[in-house]
Amino acid sequence: MSTTTAHTPERTWKGRALSAVKRQEAGLLGVIIVLGLLVTLANDNFLSKDNLYNVLQTVVVVGIIAVGQTFVLIAKEIDLSVGSVLALSAVSAGAAYGNGVNPWLAMAIGIGVGALSGFAVGSVVVLGRVSSFIVTLGMLSIARGLTQLITGGLPQTMPSELSFIGQGRVLGGIPVSVIIFLVLVILGQLLLTRTVFGLRVTAVGDNDAAARTSGIPVGRTRILTFVLIGTLAGVAGIVFSTQVGVAEAQAGLGYELDVIAAAVIGGASLSGGRGSIIGAFLGACLLGVLRNAFILLALSPFLQQLSIGLVIVLAALFDQWRQGNLRHFSLGNLRQRLANRTNA
Repeated sequence: MSTTTAHTPERTWKGRALSAVKRQEAGLLGVIIVLGLLVTLANDNFLSKDNLYNVLQTVVVVGIIAVGQTFVLIAKEIDLSVGSVLALSAVSAGAAYGNGVNPWLAMAIGIGVGALSGFAVGSVVVLGRVSSFIVTLGMLSIARGLTQLITGGLPQTMPSELSFIGQGRVLGGIPVSVIIFLVLVILGQLLLTRTVFGLRVTAVGDNDAAARTSGIPVGRTRILTFVLIGTLAGVAGIVFSTQVGVAEAQAGLGYELDVIAAAVIGGASLSGGRGSIIGAFLGACLLGVLRNAFILLALSPFLQQLSIGLVIVLAALFDQWRQGNLRHFSLGNLRQRLANRTNA
């Protein structure tokens, strides 16, 4: 009896430590810190205030959309159209301003276009019972084509009144866009963990049949997740276009993969039912730190793509380990399989 009691605190301590390690956010934060320290040893400019602000500013656009993508992935869906919707929202705002619309109203129009795009996608997915992969792949081309029609291939000037969103700095040099990003992360985390909508999204992604039996409006919940990511893609489009000063039809090319990577690295499961907005924030930051490290260390951009791909694969494996799905890959099981094949 005394022996069991003596080992209980140790087991409790080990259990708590393992539980903490298994949290995606804790692991990501540790990776970011270690990577930052290693880069600092090679180039002490990494920890400069200006460089850290620059890292955050470069991940703002991807990070904002990753907040919405996390909700979509938790609901067991996916959105591949976010880069094109970003561009469509930005050029819609620029075109509205160019036709004499008030700058703030033009911004609202751009964000509204993003929300409408999300509603269209969600409606087709739910009412048409079509895979979100296929629908958003189609929307990717539709939205990109619409941007070309609106702009005729020419950049749209953004209102100077909105330039502070992408270029302004406050509180001793903190970019306004970074503050917007952090606010959206906090609101997203609260929405996911402290509201009925967030609980419904998790329930739908975990088991939609059980959620439907419990009275949760499964279809409406899924549509709202697409409206949310479309709205955030619109916000990201405004931030991006005000950073560069113009709205271009080619804006956001390839952002779909970065957004999904940030969300998955942050702990969002492709099988639905699980995800973290804080994790998505850290996932976006990890991608930013990696890219910044390659620039500071003057390494090949091809290695950059390779490293990001490895990080995504490792994050997916970590998620499987956390769920206990890698037990069949143990050394003992491997030896047993080899022995069985040999005996056969």
